[in-house]
Amino acid sequence: MTMQASEPLIVAHRGASFDAPENTLPAFELAWEQGADAIEGDFLLSQDGHIVCVHDKKTKKVADQNLDVAYSTLKELQALDVGSWKHEKFRGTTIPTLSQVFATVPKGKKIYVEVKCGSEIVPALIQEIQRSGLEDDQIVLISFDASVIQEFKKKKPVHKAYWLCHFRKKKGELSPGIKTILETLKNTGADGLDSHYSIPEEFSRAVLNAGYEWHAWTVNDVSMAKKLKKRGIHSITTDHPQLLRRNF
Repeated sequence: MTMQASEPLIVAHRGASFDAPENTLPAFELAWEQGADAIEGDFLLSQDGHIVCVHDKKTKKVADQNLDVAYSTLKELQALDVGSWKHEKFRGTTIPTLSQVFATVPKGKKIYVEVKCGSEIVPALIQEIQRSGLEDDQIVLISFDASVIQEFKKKKPVHKAYWLCHFRKKKGELSPGIKTILETLKNTGADGLDSHYSIPEEFSRAVLNAGYEWHAWTVNDVSMAKKLKKRGIHSITTDHPQLLRRNF
């Protein structure tokens, strides 16, 4: 039985990363089993031009070898064990390619592709999207790098793209401010903002009032998810898709 997408959508952060090793096929497959509406994964380019699913530019966090992704081949990267750090039962889990992750996405579900490098990835990304067999509305791009959003939307305007944003206090004020946020969304052609959940209500209201979508990460608390829902959020990214699905 296919579960209807909720409103807002529940997006599995790096897959069901509370229960399985982040950014791996077991985590993505588990996310679908747990009722996620979408998965989110992090992607970088390997030395030989493959798009691989890993968060950091170096593999130290998830593997026993510290390879630099940009200076390593796909073969070298996929020789790493990126599962046993989480639990012995995941020993032998490897870094997947974008095409392998695309292949897990069921009909009617979505994937949020977070680009962790620069716009040099866009040509290869477009090729992978065209080969994926997924519908246009199933693939969403997200990035902290405004130039990545701009380049992607220029080449693939049919796909949605959200600018990622977190906040820092500068001289007692939050940065970026709402003016900068709205200018960035307009200048890049972004469809919306994907912010840290701590975004002030007046900021999210301004984004929505300007006609953009608003999404947030990473929410692992049901009460916080409910508060964001009341504010009109479009999707909530979480490490616990099953927790939100059961209680939200």
